[in-house]
Amino acid sequence: MRKWLAIWCMAVLPMMVVADDVKIDKENCIITKNGKTYPLYGKVVFVEDYPDITIKFVEYYADIEVKITESPSSSCCEWKIVGRSEYYPDLRVKIDNDYPDITVKVVESYPHIRRTE
Repeated sequence: MRKWLAIWCMAVLPMMVVADDVKIDKENCIITKNGKTYPLYGKVVFVEDYPDITIKFVEYYADIEVKITESPSSSCCEWKIVGRSEYYPDLRVKIDNDYPDITVKVVESYPHIRRTE
């Protein structure tokens, strides 16, 4: 019995701790991950370590469709890409093609959220 309990603790418990709770609020244009809320607009920086969310770029069936802008925007799904030297980005993003939190499509017009919880 102890052997099975030890196996269960080693196999199942880490999966429960790592599981992410990701929700998109279309009305407020925010994403919530592990209890923290981030805007889906504004200044976005791409990072390798300590991202707020992970994304995967896709062509079809994206969770959100974003428009890349030249200036910071408060409009939903409009992103200004900034460098790592930017002091206060609104969102820190890492590209993860294997286990993304959300999928993203870049569009020229009509950025919006498709997936809702």
